[in-house]
Amino acid sequence: MPSVWIERRTIAGARNRYLVKYRLGGRESAKRYAGSFATRRDALARQRWVAGELAAVRVPRLSQFADAVDAMPTLAEAAERWRASRVDVTEGTAVGHRVQLGRALPLLGARRVDDITPADVAEVVAALHAAGRKRETIRKTLTALAQVLDYAGVKDNPARDRVHVRLPRQEREEPAPPTADQIEAVLPLMPHRYALAVLVLDATGMRVGELEEKGLCCGDIDEPNTRWRIRRALEKGRRGRWVPVPPNLFAAVVTMLPPREDRDPRRPVFEGVTQEKLRTAIARACKASGTPTWSPHDLRHRRISLWHRQGETWALIGARVGQRSLSVTADTYTHVLLDDRELDHAQLSCDAAG
Repeated sequence: MPSVWIERRTIAGARNRYLVKYRLGGRESAKRYAGSFATRRDALARQRWVAGELAAVRVPRLSQFADAVDAMPTLAEAAERWRASRVDVTEGTAVGHRVQLGRALPLLGARRVDDITPADVAEVVAALHAAGRKRETIRKTLTALAQVLDYAGVKDNPARDRVHVRLPRQEREEPAPPTADQIEAVLPLMPHRYALAVLVLDATGMRVGELEEKGLCCGDIDEPNTRWRIRRALEKGRRGRWVPVPPNLFAAVVTMLPPREDRDPRRPVFEGVTQEKLRTAIARACKASGTPTWSPHDLRHRRISLWHRQGETWALIGARVGQRSLSVTADTYTHVLLDDRELDHAQLSCDAAG
């Protein structure tokens, strides 16, 4: 049967608001918005009026009230405010938020946040799945959407409804890290700076973001101990760590840099190397050599799997690669490799530098 009620909301950056909601039918019918008020007294007056309209079997005509159109923000507006408030995240995470919300806003951006229902969110999931988006991509979009709705003060967040909103079933693909032969085949076809970056990733298991030009700097290099530092602000786990590098490979990297006395501590070690450019260089070299295409991150999978095959403990592997959860390291980053041959980093680094 029809019903009308009042909800109290605390909106970020504002005082308490009293929202009047109603249904034209039972629980299966959609909630409708009837106004937002600063005081409970005004909200009760609107509630009584709506109840009278429902009792007279009329749909309340709210267009005559100015406050009816002055409701909570649209999803697009709330998303913009939420993104601006996230001063605690890195630039990469902020870009991720923009991309993730960019998948949902074309479908729900014009809707007011309190009008969005679990059915609407389920339709977003269905649309993204029909467009060929992977399960993990859809999950990230739902996570960002849920955070925006939490920030806007939405009660019973529809993006967190696990009864009506389900992720599509999708079998997880088994990563296939490149073999030693495949890596050796592409290195001669890459610029030497990119080839050295590939060798470093293979030898250390670093994340690509830790190595690229926005990451590793000359001030992080410890030459006497042939290692470099991953700063806390750069590492995903925000703990920081030292990464030992094979001496010959370390020397080849240092050769690219200016003399020690002329180095700017802020100068990138791999200047001009970004994740996108490295991925493109590898893909082109794979195509030219006729080998299956692999990504820079696949080298992290390969290194952790090799260390596991060589008998290293999970604790030591996790410390080396900056992985906070050892169970994630064991479940995600170890695979049945096609080969367990180590690359000759010393010879290959000399070839790349030459």
